[in-house]
Amino acid sequence: MSNLSIVRLNRYPIKGLSSEPMRTVTLRAGEGIPGDRLFGFARYNSGFDMQNPMPLPKDRFIVLLNEAALAGIQTGFEIESQSLEFNANGKTRRFDMRESEDREKAAEFLSSEIDLKDPELPKFVSSTPHRFTDVSVVSPQMMNAISVLNLASVKKLGEQLNAEIHPARFRANIEIDGLPSFAELDAVGSVLRFGDVELKILSRTKRCAATEVNPKTAERDLKVPYLIRKLMGHMDMGVYVEVVSGGTLTVGQTGEILA
Repeated sequence: MSNLSIVRLNRYPIKGLSSEPMRTVTLRAGEGIPGDRLFGFARYNSGFDMQNPMPLPKDRFIVLLNEAALAGIQTGFEIESQSLEFNANGKTRRFDMRESEDREKAAEFLSSEIDLKDPELPKFVSSTPHRFTDVSVVSPQMMNAISVLNLASVKKLGEQLNAEIHPARFRANIEIDGLPSFAELDAVGSVLRFGDVELKILSRTKRCAATEVNPKTAERDLKVPYLIRKLMGHMDMGVYVEVVSGGTLTVGQTGEILA
């Protein structure tokens, strides 16, 4: 099948916060999206050690799974300068995350805007090349996996539920069109090829309560995992892929699936 196309490319510099749309991205074999989920706000009792980074469950961080209000905050993060900008409830704040005082102020601002109930502020953490991907707990290979979403599957689910489901609910790195709905779920082991880039499908993506949050309203309005299971007998939407052959991807680029 040679009619696949790349509709969107996203990276999420800070786990749980806004996406950063990209027009193009250069990938290397065995590595994830450059700059994706290299930073996070760890909860006060997360146990994360920046000197000895170990994969932790997603709920040890400030994420949509527990904090739906995060969807109402727009963030911009410049990885090189570590300048973090928040736009929340009509307020704009910018912090230099290289400075300990600013890191604390950013944590205070974020906690206040989402009404975080923790007894202590979260900590801004990073340990490059450690990534805070949801499946980092599975294996080092999965820590560098890239999430791919088939837009036909999202559309089909919306039709079945008679609801508009925005693809942003699923926080994918690569959104593609041209595959039949849910065909990706049965294609584990297959390769998606776009030019020089080959992406091997490693596993289905099991969905959690984070997808219940409407990215436009920041409210939980659809029990997406429950509804997928009710309709299809599983809770999967999208797949994780590994870069087996590197190169550059561009929005609008066409490709094919190799069995």
